[in-house]
Amino acid sequence: MRIDVVTIFPEVFPGPLGAGVLGRAQERGLLTLGVWDLRTFTENRHRTVDDTPYGGGAGMVMKPEPFVRAVDAIRATRPEGAGPVLLTSPQGALFSQARAQALARLPHLVILCGRYEGVDERVGDVLGAEEVSIGDYVLSGGELAAMVIIEAVTRTLPGVVGDDASVAADSFSTGVLDYPQYTRPAEFRGREVPEVLLSGHHEEIRRWRKREALRRTLERRPDLLNEAVLDDEARGFLSDLRSRKA
Repeated sequence: MRIDVVTIFPEVFPGPLGAGVLGRAQERGLLTLGVWDLRTFTENRHRTVDDTPYGGGAGMVMKPEPFVRAVDAIRATRPEGAGPVLLTSPQGALFSQARAQALARLPHLVILCGRYEGVDERVGDVLGAEEVSIGDYVLSGGELAAMVIIEAVTRTLPGVVGDDASVAADSFSTGVLDYPQYTRPAEFRGREVPEVLLSGHHEEIRRWRKREALRRTLERRPDLLNEAVLDDEARGFLSDLRSRKA
């Protein structure tokens, strides 16, 4: 997969994307990261990428021309067809694991990093860009958001994480949060590992993990259960957990 990022701060990349799992993915050719300096697509000597907002108001708005030129340049490098364009924005749809998995099935993706008071509305209109938010808070710019999106998308690519089964069991991948995890020692400061995990009984461990994942989701993120696809066993566990909670 190739992901192209457009930013006024190209020097912050690859940053954490060059280490660990994502760093190895790039070394192995599973991910190619392209970073484009938005200022190279300006047309004045000051390399201006922003201007005051029409209608007045505080702050500056990022101009449409540099972004459109940058994406045109990226698309020119993809004769076989460029992928979708994402624009990081607090006004965008909330990014999710399901969206990351869908994007990971594509060969190419473009991410535009917003900044200041926002990006001229016509950027999205002209480019068909999808506005995406990583949470209900505001950052100074979209670079960190772009890194989060790239991390989430890339780690779902086959072969990026050593054990594909661990990715399949991640929080949100199954529609609910992950179950509690434990490792050695079996006892730590008076807190013991649940006995079932030491039993060696695989079916009981599977059932315990499934139930605990539902318990954690019910306690911490009950909203996820509105969309989660649950089998009969999970629905039975959930009904019991709710009755005990009531």
